[in-house]
Amino acid sequence: MPLKHKLLAAVLFTLTASPAFADTILILGDSLGASYGMDENVGWVAKLQKQMQEHKIINASVSGETTAGGLRRLPALLESTKPNVVFIELGGNDGLRGFSPKKLKSNLTNLVKLSKAAKAKVLVSEVMVPPNYGPRYSKSFIQVYKDLAKDSSITVIPFFMTEIAPHPEMMQKDGIHPNEKAQGKIAEFIKNYFKNIRGC
Repeated sequence: MPLKHKLLAAVLFTLTASPAFADTILILGDSLGASYGMDENVGWVAKLQKQMQEHKIINASVSGETTAGGLRRLPALLESTKPNVVFIELGGNDGLRGFSPKKLKSNLTNLVKLSKAAKAKVLVSEVMVPPNYGPRYSKSFIQVYKDLAKDSSITVIPFFMTEIAPHPEMMQKDGIHPNEKAQGKIAEFIKNYFKNIRGC
């Protein structure tokens, strides 16, 4: 085989052997996304990747993460991963620590702005705090996400734990985190919303 044909064959093999992903999806979350209490391979993010193999899903979730922590990490993540879609699942730890809803909104707004500036589509998960934090704080907290959807013109999806938490058989002993039984249900829930983002 002539040398130029060999080179052409090598190039074609490289192109076909390299995975071509439709989209790169960056997930910026807390313990709910970081598979707290279980192996990461059985978490909902891993299950989502198996169901959406045409896309590359990067899980940048960290247990205990707040919106402020996510805001500090996001610029470097955007630079290194170049995502087409950013899914933000943060705010739960802000609520558990009693942080100001005003600061929560500011941080989430900046997370959205940074993601949009990087030419990424943005999807945000609504987050709720336990009822023992009182109706006033809970109402102010959830209003942040409603305002964010309106002011930033993005999709804010319902909190996926709403359908999980009432079922003890799908929760870990701490009553806060979902167990392995719930991961498939969460993955399916999230997947339905990703379908509307860039044709995922």
